[in-house]
Amino acid sequence: MTGGPVVVLVGPPGAGKSTVGRLLADHLGVGFRDTDEDIVATAGKPIADIFVDDGEPHFRELERAAVAGALTDHRGVLALGGGAVMAEPTRALLKGRPVVYLEVALADAVKRVGLDAPRPLLAVNPRQQWRELMERRRPLYLEVAAAVVTTEGRTPEQVAEAVLESLELN
Repeated sequence: MTGGPVVVLVGPPGAGKSTVGRLLADHLGVGFRDTDEDIVATAGKPIADIFVDDGEPHFRELERAAVAGALTDHRGVLALGGGAVMAEPTRALLKGRPVVYLEVALADAVKRVGLDAPRPLLAVNPRQQWRELMERRRPLYLEVAAAVVTTEGRTPEQVAEAVLESLELN
């Protein structure tokens, strides 16, 4: 597929998509874009507030539009929000693209995300919520992924290197 991002990162909250994405962008000499940041800019308020004020369906509409726009416009490294793959139209847009699923263990995700972080879908019983999210999302991450990179026991730099190797970009 011509055009679009050189790498698209998917994975759950706490996988390190933004941290690894910035490292990849620096290494490749391209820009970094995070669709969650695009949504915040469009809505003019934090994601947690969008969920509370407008509801999850409205957030998902904004997310689908942000992902579609970024896949068209952005030529660098793109990080998608953890739930973006839930939308079938988004999964269809990801087919044939250099998508890397950053796989993270629950213990690592909890350390990175924190149990008190403003993550609307993890607000009540975060560990159980995270497990349930992963039961629904993991098959979808695998469906869209051209490569899977585990983050367990690796620094962000090591994860970035593994992403580059998985897509033969280094």
